[in-house]
Amino acid sequence: MAADRNVEGVVEMMLDATGHFSDPLTSERLFGWHAALFPTGRSGLSRIKTGGWRDDSTGPMQVVSGPMGKQHVHYEAPAAGGLAGEMGSFLDWFEGKDQMDPVLKAGMAHLWFVTIHPFDDGNGRIARAIADLALARSEGSPQRFYSMSAQIRQERNAYYDILEQTQTGTMDVTYWMEWFLGCLGRAIDRAEDTLRVVLDKARFWERIRDVPLSERQRLVINRLLNGFEGKLTTSKYAALAKCSQDSAHRDILALVAQGVLIQNPEGGRSTSYSLAPAR
Repeated sequence: MAADRNVEGVVEMMLDATGHFSDPLTSERLFGWHAALFPTGRSGLSRIKTGGWRDDSTGPMQVVSGPMGKQHVHYEAPAAGGLAGEMGSFLDWFEGKDQMDPVLKAGMAHLWFVTIHPFDDGNGRIARAIADLALARSEGSPQRFYSMSAQIRQERNAYYDILEQTQTGTMDVTYWMEWFLGCLGRAIDRAEDTLRVVLDKARFWERIRDVPLSERQRLVINRLLNGFEGKLTTSKYAALAKCSQDSAHRDILALVAQGVLIQNPEGGRSTSYSLAPAR
């Protein structure tokens, strides 16, 4: 159930960030997001401070990796004593009316927030939500087919590398912004690929809407549409549909006769079938 609560908290935060993108980003709003991420007040087995900035009571905030005793410190965040001022400056800038391109502002906001690292845990997730909020503002709509948060998670190794390079260097943001914009482009490309697959499926089902199909046939067709690996044979059909070889063969012949499947050129023991292309 803990995992379910964690997922629920991320969803609530993202829905608030993108669904209410025009609402001002305030410390209270950030505290609410943080509390949603950690409803029990714990991160794993450790108790953390929620609803307020970290206080460094257990030592300086460090981003580390590696086993105990051999940990590598990637980054040490600013001391807790200056967090109120640091976050005040950040929020004033974020809500300010500067002339920065809104997409570039999303990248800068993410980097600035995660560099301050104001919470005991969850800073990366909240930084991604802030970036998605800024991107929603740039488009003037909560409806987007891509997710920058999901793409950053997909590329997390490169993400951590470019963060460490930027934060431990001169804080020249050039390479970070190049990576952020490239990641955004890949998120959009990924969404376009997903939409293309969804539309292809919709067109296929529209094309065969008048074809009578059994539940077994629908099941196998859906598997083929969802990226079935290899070629469909009678044996594979029987295994997928949990039916006999004879029933599988009859189902396949009916689908071929109705123009849903086509027989591939190979014959004999290699006989296989594919979805018929649109005419």
